[in-house]
Amino acid sequence: MKLRILDNSIRLRLTRTEVETLAAEGLVRGRTHFAGRNSFAYVLESSPATVQPEAHFSNNVLTVRAPKLDIHNWVNSDKVSIRSEQLLDDGENLRILIEKDFACLAPREGEDDSDMYPHPNAESDSC
Repeated sequence: MKLRILDNSIRLRLTRTEVETLAAEGLVRGRTHFAGRNSFAYVLESSPATVQPEAHFSNNVLTVRAPKLDIHNWVNSDKVSIRSEQLLDDGENLRILIEKDFACLAPREGEDDSDMYPHPNAESDSC
């Protein structure tokens, strides 16, 4: 799962296998390790108790929860993304985007697109 954070926006991009894991297990996680045995974890969770996608940060873990029904509908369709805005305590909004990860249109060294979704603008299933 890829994570992109830019100001007040969070974007999660999932491969086919990660989408299947989310559907089957209700959870996908990633982790980045840093010097000093520190790490930052990020989790996408399918939750029956969640009304709309929301994000929480605690103990170096970013958790994004999305409604189980939204995840089910997204997984079982051609729908590319789930979008939401979460109102924060300070009145700001946090934009949340959960996407199926597409293969690149042009080959990139060191990138493996074999588990990505076919890019809609590609002429074939490969770059």
